Amino acid sequence: MSYLTPELPPISIRMCDADRLRNIAEAASDKYPQTTEFLAREIDRAEILTDAHSLPGLVTMESDVTFRDDISLQERCVTLVYPEAADVDAGKISILTPIGAALIGLSMGQTIEFQTPGGRWRSLTVLKVDQPR
Repeated sequence: MSYLTPELPPISIRMCDADRLRNIAEAASDKYPQTTEFLAREIDRAEILTDAHSLPGLVTMESDVTFRDDISLQERCVTLVYPEAADVDAGKISILTPIGAALIGLSMGQTIEFQTPGGRWRSLTVLKVDQPR
């Protein structure tokens, strides 16, 4: 695995999520500067989809995501949520975490490499996505 200049996979975000996520990233930029900068970059490079677009296999807000940490090979199932709904013990991770910002917009089977605020490299692969009901 190359950690020099990771190739970012193409991503897609619903218009309603993109607008709200931009506002959240801007509002939290003082508290979480690296993560909000990463999130803002992800939104900027995403293909923005209409809200009516069918999204099977796409990680959206409130979707349940099973992913593999490609370094530890551990699998986790989480629900990607807005910051006010975050509850790590219940498996609800905030979009304002490095993992949350990395997962948004990915599709099943895609892998993303990213650097954490602490400087470590992570690589995640999306294994399964269940859309919110």
